[in-house]
Amino acid sequence: MTRHSLDDLLAIMARLRDPQHGCPWDVRQDFSSIAAYTIEEAYEVADAIDRRDWTDLCDELGDLLLQVVFHAQMAAEQGLFEFADVAHAISAKMLRRHPHVFGDTRYADLTEQMQAWEQIKSAERVAKGRTADDSALAGVSTGLPEWKRAHKLQQRAAATGFEWPGPQPVLEKLAEEVEEVRVEFTHGADPARLEDEIGDVLFVMVNLARHAGVDFSQALRHANAKFERRFRRMEQLAAADGAAFAERTLEEQEQLWRRAKQDEAGH
Repeated sequence: MTRHSLDDLLAIMARLRDPQHGCPWDVRQDFSSIAAYTIEEAYEVADAIDRRDWTDLCDELGDLLLQVVFHAQMAAEQGLFEFADVAHAISAKMLRRHPHVFGDTRYADLTEQMQAWEQIKSAERVAKGRTADDSALAGVSTGLPEWKRAHKLQQRAAATGFEWPGPQPVLEKLAEEVEEVRVEFTHGADPARLEDEIGDVLFVMVNLARHAGVDFSQALRHANAKFERRFRRMEQLAAADGAAFAERTLEEQEQLWRRAKQDEAGH
């Protein structure tokens, strides 16, 4: 069996993009149209890891690599950069950002290392001419998923000392924000105000996850998987009792939910 190399993948992508002999769909794509697929493939990698499906992980990593190759090919066609430039840029960045591994720098602890990491990134922004914004929050991409951007904004703020001393005050802040949501519902649930207050709750939840050392996205993925697992079990229980789940009253559905949870706890 022939084992294909990275060079083979680059050649395949170039052929797919060939205006005369390539794939019409691939030829028609641009950076914007492919961006959504790139994000989707990254999430599918995370999903494979959550499921501990290593065969699928290998496949999904290939799909993600294809996205990098796709973008690099389009860039090469426009004379912007090539795949080799991408590899060089990330290699140089890793060497530059890890002077404690590839140089003589020594850090006292992980906190000092993370502070240095942010300083190095700040110097990189200056080197690129991005000097107009000297805020500690400069460079946090607006293209990130909002929970991730919240996490990064909080990390940057924490690096300046603007940080809760522990999880307890964050929990108290969460209770305060939830109460403000309750008040909004009591006063008529104005959509704009509710959006604002619920946004505050979510922002504090990201902060709480950060203090707990929990990945917010992973926690939500696990919660989604749990809900889906239990909901499907409710549907099975309802069908076994002779009636569709949607035909049950809310009270009956809640009883099925409790049974689904008990079944799960018993395994």
